[in-house]
Order: sequence, then structure tokens, then C-alpha cells
Amino acid sequence: MGPSFRYSKKVLTFYKHEKDKDEMKTLTPQLFLSMKQYTKEQFTKDVISGIIVAIIALPLSIALALASGVTPEQGLYTAIIAGFVISFLGGSRVQIAGPTAAFATIVAGIVAKNGMDGLIVATIMAGIILVIMGLLKFGNLIRFIPYTITTGFTFGIAVTIVIGQIKDFLGLTYPAGTATVETMDKLKAIIANIGTFNIKALIVGAVSLAILIIWPKFKSLDKIPPSLIAVIVSVLMVKFIGPLKDVNTIGSLYTIKKGLPGVSVPSVNMDMILTLLPDALTIAVLAGIESLLSCVVSDGMIGSRHKPNMELVAQGAGNIVSALFGGIPATGAIARTAANVKNGGRTPIAGMVHSVTLLIVLVVLMPYAAWIPMPAIAAILFIVAYNMSGWREMVNLVKHSPKSDTLVLLTTMVLTVVFDLVVAIEVGIVMAALLFLKRMADVTEVRSWKYIGENIDENNDPESINLKKVPDKTLVYEIIGPMFFAAADKFMDIHMESDVKVVIIRMRGVPAMDISALRSLKNIHNVCKKRGITMVLSHVQEQPKSMMEKAGFAAEVGEDNFCANIDAALAYAQEIVG
Repeated sequence: MGPSFRYSKKVLTFYKHEKDKDEMKTLTPQLFLSMKQYTKEQFTKDVISGIIVAIIALPLSIALALASGVTPEQGLYTAIIAGFVISFLGGSRVQIAGPTAAFATIVAGIVAKNGMDGLIVATIMAGIILVIMGLLKFGNLIRFIPYTITTGFTFGIAVTIVIGQIKDFLGLTYPAGTATVETMDKLKAIIANIGTFNIKALIVGAVSLAILIIWPKFKSLDKIPPSLIAVIVSVLMVKFIGPLKDVNTIGSLYTIKKGLPGVSVPSVNMDMILTLLPDALTIAVLAGIESLLSCVVSDGMIGSRHKPNMELVAQGAGNIVSALFGGIPATGAIARTAANVKNGGRTPIAGMVHSVTLLIVLVVLMPYAAWIPMPAIAAILFIVAYNMSGWREMVNLVKHSPKSDTLVLLTTMVLTVVFDLVVAIEVGIVMAALLFLKRMADVTEVRSWKYIGENIDENNDPESINLKKVPDKTLVYEIIGPMFFAAADKFMDIHMESDVKVVIIRMRGVPAMDISALRSLKNIHNVCKKRGITMVLSHVQEQPKSMMEKAGFAAEVGEDNFCANIDAALAYAQEIVG
């Protein structure tokens, strides 16, 4: 039994010893660490999960390849090769990598302007950049890209995917020579040729879309991917319903190849490198952001912690190898990773099984992919775009964020759709930096000092933390400085022992916070609720309190759990622990 009280001053910081121990393993793949306590039971779960995820990934990989302006099999090359390498070398236990919707627009643009050789070179360059970022321990720097920017360009990418698939969904016909590289060109072409829509294509697409929407509502069938059912039903419709037989299929537009290709090394010159460097940087940044976001999500699902720098190295290596075999850019796929976790996958073996399963499909079943109707592919991509858009989070951010955050978010979204991702990220980061500087200037104040000779007894100051009696089973953390996107991850380093009943977060030194920091605070509160811990906030200043109230977080925490000062917070904690 511990002491009845302790005198302490805990501040929000890393536990140095633990951090140093972790750093020693930073560039050790999770596969090697997982094998130390591996069991037959876990192997069985990993194999089953890997096969299920492969079934999910099959139609998605084909669909995303077509959306990217490349052949269907190239999507599978990516999922097989990049997926295997990233699982083998990765810094996450459960990450599933492959082609994702985030790359579709930028890849299509590169292929249209520079051909496949250009895409291979850009992807290899992006892979090299990612490896360098990992080796230089840049994994933690991804946090400097604000949440508003990632939300904005993710929603923008979703919009571009939807616009890009309307043609196949409606069965539109374009005149020869119609420009459809840029998103706005695609939108103009749709409007100009909307009268050419094909009712047969629309029927196939609508049925596929209905299956994709309705199927997940049947919980008893959630083990069977709705995309697979949609593909099977649409194939049967086109094959056996006479009037629908002239609906475009993958085979009517593309030549299907089975088996893995040989290594392809394009000729490279300095002009090509300089031309493709901005695209390579965009691919690298996007791959880094999406993969690490996926890792963060999966960490929360399995109670683990990924190694960001090792994950960047793995992403880089996977993209380099994949590109040499004709693949497209790859990164961690949040939906497939979540499916892996839900089906029992807990080690990188599951991701490797997923790749091997897709390889078998590629070698044996690939010719049958020619039967898949294009409207069904479009319907699948509509759902992919909807799921990645995060429109609810977007609406929530617009409602509750400061005007400056909202401006960054909307600007990034619009620029992604109207121009491209490179412009959107560049402008978004510059805007976020400038507005952040303004926010920090607005909250800076100059105050006159209080001297000890002015009848001030420091020991009786209710805001002094020196030699305060802290109740048993209570932790006190103090946050000093502005809470904003670049520091948001630090707030997750609050460690809670198993017997803790109350966590006090002292916020006297927090003059301002943004939506990213509030999100991190919400995550801490969620962890506390799950563990039956009461979170108490002490001396919350005006701007943070206003944001909490506006976002509904103050009501979630409960007004009783806001205390005016540290003495009041400690007294309240004593009441709780008894």
C-alpha cells in the first residue's frame, strides 16, 4: 500500500528513460519484435485476417488503379509488392499498405503528362525521400502539418475522385480529343456531354451502389466485403441480362495481364528529375501523412505504439521496389488496416499474408477481372471517396473552429479541386503558419511584476504548486504554453498508472489552443472514461474555455470538473478518492 499522500510537481513531459529505450529500437521493424512472443494461435488469426483483407483489397486495388490512369493489374502489383515490403519492414504491427484514393488524382496527372516512365521515376524519388526522412528521424515532424490542412485536402481529393468517376457511372461518351487530365477539365466535359448518358450503365452503377450502401447494414454479413458482392452482381447482370451486355467492362477498355512483370528501369536525365521533383515531394509527404495517420488510428484500436521513423523507411522501400515492378505509389490504407485489426490481425504476418493471397489471385484469376463493369468500379470509388471525405468531421470543424482554422481548411479543399495537391499543401501550410503567428501575437501580454514585499505570501497563493498535498491515486500534470497543432501530440504523453482515480490537468499557463489540441485533449478524456478515471481541469483560461464550450467538450467533461485553481482541484480530487 502506497503512502496516503505525496508531494509532487508533475509537468507534461517525456519520461526520458523510456524514451531513450524506445529510441534504441526506433529503426527495428515491428515484425522482428513481434516474433519474440509469437504463438500458433496468433498465426492462425493473422492468416485468416490476411485472407479477408486481401478479398477487400482486390476490387479496391483494381478500382484505384483505373482511377489513377493505369492498368488494373498495376493496382495489384502495388498491393502485392509494396504491401509485402511495408509489412516486412514497417513500424506498425497491423498496417496494411497498398494503393489509396489519396494518390489517384496526382498519379493520373503524372501519367498523362509524363507517361509511365515519369510515374516510375517520381515514385522512386518519393521512396528515396521517405527513406531519408525516416533515417533522419523526421517521423515526428509530420505533426507540423495542421489537422485543418489534412482534412481539407482529404475532402478535396474525395471530390476529385467523385468527379472523375461520373463519366463511367453514367456511361457518358466524349468526343475524340476531349481534355480530361485536370479535375476542372473533367467537370467541363461532364457538363458538355451530359446528354450522352447511357441508361444501361446507370442501371448497373445504381444497383452496385445500392449494394455497397445496403449490405453493411446487415451485421450478420459484415465478414463479406460489400465491394466483392457488388462486383459479382454487376458481372452477372452484364453477362446474363441481354440489354446490359454492351455496358463497358474493364476488358473492353483494357488489356488484362496475369503474373508479375519484370523489373523496369526507365532512362533518367536531370531535366526529368527536376520536372518530377515537386510531384515526388508531394507523393512522399502524402504517403508519410496517410501512413502515420493510419498508424495512429490502429494504435488506438490495439493499444500499441508504432515507430514512425521505421514506418517512413518501410514506406520508402516499398514504393521504390513497387515502382521498379510497374506499381503505383502506396501508403498505409486506414480502412484495410482497420479491417485487419477487426479480424484478429496483430502482427505484420497478416499484411504479408494479404500480399501473398493477392499474388495467387493475380496469377490464377486475373483474366476474370476483365468481366467487371466500369459502372461498378465507379460505384466502388464513390463509396471510397465518401468514406475518406470525413465530411462529418469537416462540418464539425467549420462549426467549432476559429475562423482562421476554417479559412485554411476551405482554402486547401478548394485549391485541391481547382488546381492540384501540390498547390493546396503549399498554400495551406503558408496560411496556417501566418495565421498561427497572428494568433500567438494576439494572446501575448505584458504584465507588471508582483514583488514579495507587496504582502504576498507565496505559500498561501492558491495558484502556487510548491509543496502541495496531492491526494492518493491522483496525478497532476501542468501544461505550459499555447496548445496548438505542432504540440498536439505531446498531450498524449500523459501516463496513467493502473490505480489512478483522478487526473488533474493544470492549464493556468495555456493562453490559447486550436482545434488540433482540443482533439488531443478529447482523446485523453476518452482514455480516462474507458479506465474509470475522472479528468479535472484547473484554471482554464478564457480562449481555451470558450473553444471547449463551443465544441461541446466542456459539457462532455462536466462543469463540476472545471476548477478555478489548483487548491480547489486538489480538494475536489480528495473528495473523489475519499
